[in-house]
Amino acid sequence: MIRITEHEGIVTLTLNRAGKRNALSAKMIDAIHSGLDEIEKKESMRALILAGEGRSFCAGMDLKAVINDPKAMREMLRGLARAFGRIRRLAVPTIARVQGAAIGGGCGIMVVCDFAFTHPEAKVGYPEVDLGICPAVVTPWLIKKIGAGKARAMLLSGGTISGKQGFEAGLATHLCSIEDLPSAVDAFALNLAAGGKDALATTKRWLNELDGSLDDDILQKAADLSADIIAGDEAQSRLRPLFSKK
Repeated sequence: MIRITEHEGIVTLTLNRAGKRNALSAKMIDAIHSGLDEIEKKESMRALILAGEGRSFCAGMDLKAVINDPKAMREMLRGLARAFGRIRRLAVPTIARVQGAAIGGGCGIMVVCDFAFTHPEAKVGYPEVDLGICPAVVTPWLIKKIGAGKARAMLLSGGTISGKQGFEAGLATHLCSIEDLPSAVDAFALNLAAGGKDALATTKRWLNELDGSLDDDILQKAADLSADIIAGDEAQSRLRPLFSKK
């Protein structure tokens, strides 16, 4: 489900479910937590890159397997919310390398990172309301990334936008061609790795404290809000026909 590599202090966690566009299933979320358990112990790590195998970065939540199981749905959303919090609180700088679609929860991974690189033709955004879903789990991180007003407009309008538009809206910190994306991310990560380890860790902790990233109660409430809406008639009536076609 995931692959972890390391080179010169740069650790890369790659979502490795290309056949499903790296969609976030319960097993994928569990694998991310296991990967974070391993990564958090790496004394040699100076920066983390989050990547996706294949054409997509992450197509969002994989709801098909749990659409008929409200308890499993709630646990999956809680697991995703915890994963976002853990990524945010890593002591090293984090970079999302968004080479393809980053949708819903996938775009959540993109904005929870300290930095995000993408290219103009990528597809990003939050189409949850179009499906009758509440994007509560991603909302705290989007507000921190682009501000409450812009986040409100983006989440209520739904849909997706291009990587160029996402960069202009503040979802990504860097924009380059798809051909240059890997090398640009690697060079940036190496530059970050040259910074003081303790200074970076302390700065991240302080930033997280100031912007509310340490509030676990908000993360659990967000997961429960999303779970309640997905279990409702409106979401079910929109989601079931989509899954029955597959």
